[in-house]
Amino acid sequence: MKKILVLAVTVGLIAVLSLGSVAQAQDLIPVRLQLQWVTQSQFAGYYAAVDQGFYEAEGLDVTILEGAVDIVPQQVVASGGAEFGIAWVPKVLESREAGADLVNIAQVFQRSGTLQVSFKETGIESVEDFRGMNIGTWGFGNEHELFAAMRAAGIDPANAEDVTIIQQPFDMSLLFNGEVDAAQAMTYNEYAQVLEAVDDQGNFLYTADDLNVINYNDVGTAMLQDHIFSSEAYLAGETNGVSNEDIAVRFIKASLMGWIYARDNFEEAVQIVLDNGPTLGTGHMTWQLNEINKLIWPSPMGVGMLDEALWAQTVAVSLEGAVITAEPSEGAFRTDLAAAAIELLTAEGVDVTGESYEPIEVEITPRGE
Repeated sequence: MKKILVLAVTVGLIAVLSLGSVAQAQDLIPVRLQLQWVTQSQFAGYYAAVDQGFYEAEGLDVTILEGAVDIVPQQVVASGGAEFGIAWVPKVLESREAGADLVNIAQVFQRSGTLQVSFKETGIESVEDFRGMNIGTWGFGNEHELFAAMRAAGIDPANAEDVTIIQQPFDMSLLFNGEVDAAQAMTYNEYAQVLEAVDDQGNFLYTADDLNVINYNDVGTAMLQDHIFSSEAYLAGETNGVSNEDIAVRFIKASLMGWIYARDNFEEAVQIVLDNGPTLGTGHMTWQLNEINKLIWPSPMGVGMLDEALWAQTVAVSLEGAVITAEPSEGAFRTDLAAAAIELLTAEGVDVTGESYEPIEVEITPRGE
């Protein structure tokens, strides 16, 4: 299998290729994708697209750039450090309002993966129960769903008399030691960390029956998350005589093929992620991909297509929470590129909706090993 290198690639020359064509002897067009975090199953589709040659078949040589705490994908793409990026929609909206010409070109995640997790003994069963509690959040733009939900319940997150907001690390340590009553978690990451926790003898400490879980999709403040974005300036240009819009369609098509592969070849996709060196173990990566697939499938309009009702909800929550001060400017999203990619995939007989998708049962492993 091909190991993905986080390196710059040599720019090749390529003759103009028609959409969906297979690269021949010409050099591939180099493209960089900036992730919003480190290698893990959250990005399995992109790693699979490289490993399975989907990008290469579209005439692209894709370099995947890992994220980190100090890397902001919006800044990387806006400054020309990558052609495409992955981020949550409200973060890109915030950057766009600040002057970056970023545009959503493919909405991969169809639903939010954000939770608030507490032990049942706290009695927290709804957002209203947050009043007077210590509530954890990572911040860094991840708090918007939580804060909007509290405000809707009449709780002011800025008022210490209503609730105490605690900055939590990207783990569940503060929940375990009682410093927070409810911790922020993603379905595919921190929630699993609770279930994977064991004692010194390797016995599991908790089960799902010990927990209360609030899902922001149910609360009504869920915001669109992982999507592919680019810059208007890049999309308006060309590379080696090829329209960058043409390149974007090819990139989206191959990326969606990667996610379809991860849906239909689950174990192989997990192995591809493992081959690229995630910091967490096999069990955790297996749980994570299963949960990620749930956020993508089914995609009734076709994977990568934007649900404009959920876009409007995301904008409304962003405005209510002062993430942005005005409606996004025209051009904040476009669906034509993803639609073109989906049309090509459909013509090839590919299932782009996953209507019959069913998640698998994943066995929890100690510490996610």
